[in-house]
Amino acid sequence: MKKLVLIAIIFFATCITAFAQDFKTHKVKQGETIEDIAKQYLVTPFDIYALNPDAKKGLKVNTVLIIPTSKVKEEDLTTETKEIIGFRTHKTKRKETLYSISKEYDIEIDEIKKHNTFLYANNLRKGDKLKIPRYKTVVSKVTIDNSIKKYKVLPKEGKWRVAYKFGITVPQLEALNPNMNEVLQPGDELNVPNISNNEEKVIEENYNYYTVLKSEGYMALNRKLGLTQEQLETLNPELKESGLKLGMVLKVPSDVDTTISTNDVANTNLTSHLKNFNTKRIALMMPYRLNRIDIDSIADVKRAIRTDSRLSISLDFHAGMLYALDSAKRLGISTYLKVFDTRDHASEVTKILNSNDFSDYDAVIGPLMPDNFDRVASDLKRDNIPVISPFTTPKNLYDNVYQTVPSSDLLQKAMINFVKLDTLPKHIVIISDAKNKAVSSMIRSELAASKQIFSRKDKDGKDSNYILISDLDGVFKPGRNIVFLETSNEAFASNVISMLNGIHNDEQQIVLMTTNKNSAFEGENISNYHLSNLKFHYPSANKTFSSSTTNGFVNAYKREHNGVEPNKYAVRGFDLTLDVLMRLASEEDLFDASGSEIETEYVENKFRYSKKLFGGYFNEAVYIVKYDDLTIVEAK
Repeated sequence: MKKLVLIAIIFFATCITAFAQDFKTHKVKQGETIEDIAKQYLVTPFDIYALNPDAKKGLKVNTVLIIPTSKVKEEDLTTETKEIIGFRTHKTKRKETLYSISKEYDIEIDEIKKHNTFLYANNLRKGDKLKIPRYKTVVSKVTIDNSIKKYKVLPKEGKWRVAYKFGITVPQLEALNPNMNEVLQPGDELNVPNISNNEEKVIEENYNYYTVLKSEGYMALNRKLGLTQEQLETLNPELKESGLKLGMVLKVPSDVDTTISTNDVANTNLTSHLKNFNTKRIALMMPYRLNRIDIDSIADVKRAIRTDSRLSISLDFHAGMLYALDSAKRLGISTYLKVFDTRDHASEVTKILNSNDFSDYDAVIGPLMPDNFDRVASDLKRDNIPVISPFTTPKNLYDNVYQTVPSSDLLQKAMINFVKLDTLPKHIVIISDAKNKAVSSMIRSELAASKQIFSRKDKDGKDSNYILISDLDGVFKPGRNIVFLETSNEAFASNVISMLNGIHNDEQQIVLMTTNKNSAFEGENISNYHLSNLKFHYPSANKTFSSSTTNGFVNAYKREHNGVEPNKYAVRGFDLTLDVLMRLASEEDLFDASGSEIETEYVENKFRYSKKLFGGYFNEAVYIVKYDDLTIVEAK
C-alpha cells in the first residue's frame, strides 16, 4: 500500500513539474485587462481565454489565471523606442524650412508635421509657432506582435464599429493605430487585438449604438439615453466587470436617440469649484465696422447705431461682456481681453489671423457671422483654441468649436418631451400648413392618439393657409386640449389663433404650443392677449428675466444707463462671457470644464455642453417658456 502511495506521489510531483514548465499563473490586479496581461507574458488573449474560460465574463481582482508559455523565443528581445516627455516651442524665422528645423532639433520632418497638423495642408510661414517634441530613449524587452493582428476595414465601418467588434474602446483603438485616418476608408489596415474570429462582436442592425463621452457616468447616461444602469448592463454584460470607460461603445435599443438629450439636470454653481486663477486671455471678434463711421461726429455715431443692426448687436454684447469681466474679477478671476473689428469682411478676418498669435489664448468669442466664424475656427483648430459662436449656428462643428445656441432639433425635441412628461389628462391636436406636414407627422409619431388638421387647399391643390371653424367640429373634448400650431405663415397663424381663442373656455380649455416660435407668431395681426389667454408655450434658447427679481448685473446696468434695462444681446454678452470665465477657472481649460453633467444658468441663459463624437461642443440646455398675463415666464 505504501508503495502505491509513493508511486502516486512521484507521478503527481512529475505532473506538477511538467505543468510548471508549460504554464505560469498570474494574479489579476486592479484595472488590468486581458490585453494588458497578454502583452506582459507575450501570448494572445485567445490563449488565455482557452485556459480560463470564466475570464470571458470579466476579470475580478485577485483572480488567478493560468498563463501558457509564450511561443516567442525566451531570449531577451530588446528594442529602442522614443517616448515623448514634453514639447518645446519654436517660432519660425524668415527663410527657415522644415528641413532646417528638423536638422536643428535632430528629428524627422514627419514628426514635426505629426504634432503640427496644419502643416499637412499649409506651407510653413514666418511666425508660425511649432510644437517640437522632446524625447527620451526607452529600451524595451517586450514585444506585443503576437497579441495584436492586422485587420482590413470593411465598407461602412467607422472607428466605433471596429472598436466594438474587437471589444475595445475608441481611444484604445486610436492608441493601437496612432496614424489612423480620422475617417476610415474600406481597405485601411489597422492593428486590433488578436482574438479569434468567433470572439468578434457582431453589429446588430436592429440596435442602436452609443459611444461613452468624457466624465459620463450612469446618471448622465440615464438622463441622455433614458436607460438605467441595470438596462445597460443587460445589453452590455461586460459593464458589470469593467464599468464605464471613455470611448466604450454600448449597445442600446433601436428607438433610443443617441445624439440629443434635453432632460433637465441640476444647475452647477461653479463658484465653489474655482481653482485655476491664472489670467484668462480672451479675444472678442465682432463686426463693429468702425471704418464706416466718423467717430468724431456724434450725429453720425448715433445714426450708425440706429441703422446698423450688426453694430448695435456688437456694442450691446460688448457692454454685457464688460460687466461679466467685472463680476469675474470680484471672484478673483482676472482677464486680458483683446477686441477685434472684423468689419464683417473675410479679408479683414484673414488679416487679423495673420497679424496675431492666438496660440496662448484661452478662448475666442466670435466672429458673429457663420462664414467668418468658420474661417477663424478652422485656422485656430491647429492650436486647439476654443472658438465660441455667440448667436449663430456654425457651418462646421470642428473639435474646437462651441455652438452656444441650441439647434432647432433640440428645441423641437424639448417641446415634445415637455408634453410627454406632463402626466395630467389631455387631448392633443396638431394643426399645420402643407410646408410643415413632416413636422406634424413627426409630432404625431411621438405623441400617440393625437389628431392632425391641415390647412385647406384651393381648386388647384395649392395651400390656402387657412382653416374653417367647421374643420374643428368635434375635435376638442371637455378638459384640457393641447394644440400644436406648426407654421411660418403669419396669415395662417392669425387665422388659427383667433379661432382657438374663440373656442377656449373653462369647460373646454385650449393650451397653444409650437415647436418653432418664428416671426409668424410676432406679426401685426397676432394678438398678445390671445396668446396669453391660450397660455402659449414654446421652446427657447433663453428666458426673459423678471424685473421683480434682484440681479446684480441688471441693477448695475440700469444705474449706468439711466434706468434702461439691458436688452437680450447685452444679457447674452454677460451670461456667455461669465460662463466661459467661470468654466476656465474651474479646470485647466475649457474642454475639461465642458462635461455634459455640468449645467450652468445665469440671467437669461443656461449652458450644458455635449460633444459630438467626431466634432465640437453644442449647447443642449433648453427653456420651455409660456405667455402668462401678458408676460413671458418659464413653464414649470
